[in-house]
Amino acid sequence: MSYIGSTGIGIPANEIRQEEITELVKDIFIGSSRHVTKLLPVFKNAEVTSRQFVVNKEWFRSEHSFKERNDLYKTHAITTSLEAVDHCLTNKEFLDKEISYQAIDMLVFVSSTGIATPSVDTYLFNQRNFRDNIIRMPLWGLGCAGGAIALSRAHEWLKANPDKTALVVCCELCSLTFQKNDLKKSNIIGSALFGDGTAAALLIGEESPYINYLKKKPVKVADTSSKTKKQSTDVMGWDVTDKGLEVIFSKSIPLLVDSFWREHCNAFFQSQDLQEEDIHSYIAHPGGKKVLEAMENVLRTSKNKLKHSYNILRKHGNMSSATVLYVLMAAMKEGNPTGGKSVLSALGPGFSSELLLLEWT
Repeated sequence: MSYIGSTGIGIPANEIRQEEITELVKDIFIGSSRHVTKLLPVFKNAEVTSRQFVVNKEWFRSEHSFKERNDLYKTHAITTSLEAVDHCLTNKEFLDKEISYQAIDMLVFVSSTGIATPSVDTYLFNQRNFRDNIIRMPLWGLGCAGGAIALSRAHEWLKANPDKTALVVCCELCSLTFQKNDLKKSNIIGSALFGDGTAAALLIGEESPYINYLKKKPVKVADTSSKTKKQSTDVMGWDVTDKGLEVIFSKSIPLLVDSFWREHCNAFFQSQDLQEEDIHSYIAHPGGKKVLEAMENVLRTSKNKLKHSYNILRKHGNMSSATVLYVLMAAMKEGNPTGGKSVLSALGPGFSSELLLLEWT
């Protein structure tokens, strides 16, 4: 087994209210196409009040090349990731003693909103005192599912190496993919939902001495499950163009929650001998309001058990892979009942689903 001992976040400096974004989208798009007017209610219905970005509001009004976008991605991915890592390893809410960079045995870096070779984790490695024999695992292209998948892979590695530690970092700068000339519905909806954010999580093996550094009783990763739907690569992802990454975001996602995700949840609950009433809370990646509502319907649960997902969506929007770690940190701050169980979940390109069973020790 493994334990999640601490979390941390890196929040970009430019916070923009949803009302401001709505007016900005009007200015940018309506002169080009009337059909955008019909889509404007999605900004209010998304139940997002504010988002944070690495660029200011005026940046969205101009054309930008793929190179310009990616150069910004590399710069801000490094700075926000370092902020999240530093916060995670020194977070006094969860730690009695700070965890040194030398204590980290594996570094997992997750992102889908920019590219870098060498991968961004090497830049983090060079700017902090990590050991030179650290194991690196960069993961790209997992989209919104990336945070949950990274936790699963780190957990599996720690099961085989119970005296080790792993640091998961998820960095998504969705604003840098915005296309001002893309009038497709998916781009407009994406403009109403996606924000920038970076988060980190520290996982500790059951035999690691660093368990003694924890202030609160940690959350245990009890089990994980992955499921990918055949022939579903067109559900979500990127269309790579000369100007950058254009979002693919299918309207069928809530329907897939009701079918594909329902099957995955039913099988997972059955394998764990769980009933819905056994679950204290759901740490669900908030892909959007409709996705969360579809999840409530599948689980036949109360909105209160998904409260952290709704709160993070409202305050930060959908930050792709990093979002579920924001939700996890909110859940970890709460006083959870000893022995209580939570299910962490995320959906992503592929079309894929990741589930983790967590137990509050």
